[in-house]
Amino acid sequence: MVDTDRITGTAKELGGKVRGTVGDLTGSKRDSVEGRVREAQGASENLYGQAKDTVRDAAEHVVDTARDIGGKVRETVGNLIGSDDVEDRARRAQGAASDTYDRAEDAYENGGRYLRQGRREAASQIAEYPMAALLVAGLLGYGIGLLIHGRD
Repeated sequence: MVDTDRITGTAKELGGKVRGTVGDLTGSKRDSVEGRVREAQGASENLYGQAKDTVRDAAEHVVDTARDIGGKVRETVGNLIGSDDVEDRARRAQGAASDTYDRAEDAYENGGRYLRQGRREAASQIAEYPMAALLVAGLLGYGIGLLIHGRD
């Protein structure tokens, strides 16, 4: 589709040539100059229309190419997804992930239970033997102090 600027530009350019030629033939400098000015305006309008056509054509080409590439990607992905091997692998990976999650959830629950049992047992031992617990806590504190600051 040709841009309207190209059509009007060509018409102005032709009109300007005619007016300039008439001005040259009749000796009218005014008509000659105005004709040349009109011819230049028409030529620039025509070039502007050509540039718009070129940009529009390039944009259409880019859109067409993007659609082609998108179609090829969609087709390739569809072929992969439709493949029994890929679907089987995906199902196995999903099953393995589900199993791992279940085991992690069980470990978390067991860990919490063991922690509560250990806390109760420690509290029971501390309540039953407070002096021994104080001695053990002091020795642990001294040992940590040695580890952090070293022996002098």
